[in-house]
This record gives sequence, C-alpha cells and structure tokens, in this order.
Amino acid sequence: MYKQRLKHSDITEKIIGCAMKVHSHFGMGFQEAIYQRCMQIEFDKLKLTYQYEAEIPILYDNIEVGTRRIDFLVENVILVELKAVKELDDSHFNQILNYLTIFKLEVGLLLNFGEKSLKFKRIIHTINKDH
Repeated sequence: MYKQRLKHSDITEKIIGCAMKVHSHFGMGFQEAIYQRCMQIEFDKLKLTYQYEAEIPILYDNIEVGTRRIDFLVENVILVELKAVKELDDSHFNQILNYLTIFKLEVGLLLNFGEKSLKFKRIIHTINKDH
C-alpha cells in the first residue's frame, strides 16, 4: 500500500530528531532559552538553514499594530515554536496557528521540553490564497 508522505516531513523529522537529542541530554527543567541555544547547535550540525527569532509585522487595515517573533523558521518553510511548560494547552496551539497565518506558512512544529518526555505536535495550516 502506498503511504503518502506529509509535506516537508524530511525536514520536520530532522527537527524532531534534534529536539529529542537535546531533551535526552537535559531533560525538563531549564528555561526555553537554553533549549533554543541547543537547537541552534543541532541545526548547525545538520546544516539546516534557519532564522532565529524571525520577526514579522502585524497589520490591521494595512497599518502596523505590532510585531511577532517566532523561535525558528527552518529552511524557510517550517515554523518552530519551543515551549518549556508543564503541559501544552489550547493557547499554545492558537499561538502557532496565528503565526502560521501571518507568516503565510503551511507547516509548524510545537515542541515542549517541559515534560518528562519531549512532546511535539506537527501543525498543518491551509493557506487561504484569497487573503
């Protein structure tokens, strides 16, 4: 039977592998910034291109009303948000969906280092071409 590959799965698998390596080394209990720095080291080892804390303006009626930063934009196609919280909740999922919308991206990874084992969610966002 033919198994369809998920969009950008080759990249997301590498990112998740990096996160697993970092989590297995440190476990839970550190601040998000520590995990971010470790992820940069792992991305560099794999020669993944990334932007750290990529920023985009938030527009309302074509007027900038603020900005938002994401943790990583990997290979210009995967949005990666790191958390170090006890448990992921709806606000974390809503945050990444909003970021995918404003960055006009289809694939995001939500990685939580704050639990006993690494938790990750792959989020797919359908881009509305009309907006």
